[in-house]
Amino acid sequence: MAFWDAIVRTLVGLILIWLGIEKGGVFVIAEVVGFILIFTAVTTFCPLYLIAGIKTKGDE
Repeated sequence: MAFWDAIVRTLVGLILIWLGIEKGGVFVIAEVVGFILIFTAVTTFCPLYLIAGIKTKGDE
């Protein structure tokens, strides 16, 4: 996973977590998705990218 990809995942994850905390209700689902996005950014591994064959980082 590329550095820019991890930054975008972290920012979107933080926004979703904030929405889940502030709004509640249905946004609790967004909060869970936000935690997943941050987890995948920290571990630099996304199972969906593996299944789809997507690579955001250059050849290694």
